[in-house]
Amino acid sequence: MSTTTQLAAAPTTRSLVVAGIAATAVASLATSAVAAAGHAAGISLDIAGEPIPVPGFAIMTTLFSLVGLVLAVALRRFARHPRRIFVRTTLALTALSFVPDVLADAAVSTKMLLMLTHLVAAAIVIPAIARRLPA
Repeated sequence: MSTTTQLAAAPTTRSLVVAGIAATAVASLATSAVAAAGHAAGISLDIAGEPIPVPGFAIMTTLFSLVGLVLAVALRRFARHPRRIFVRTTLALTALSFVPDVLADAAVSTKMLLMLTHLVAAAIVIPAIARRLPA
């Protein structure tokens, strides 16, 4: 009797990109929804007296999520341990993304809402991309 062990094939770059784009779309909608809900609850979206339009949350989420996807594709090609490096890098970048929010000329509730949108986007995009990178 013989046993056969099959190794799971590493996800392709195509599946990584498709999943990354899908996660980007979901995160963009989610951050806009969080911003809209916060605004509806009475939290100002003004920074230095200028309002942030709710669609701006989707735009910025899309932009930075796609930057993360490009990073993942590059790490998949060039890094020895792409998943580990991607997760560490993106978590550090997520933490750094709070700095402008903390320093912004805005109400504390606005700052907290902005940081929440960063966490929502990261919680959606990072795992979706990381699980498709080789360990």
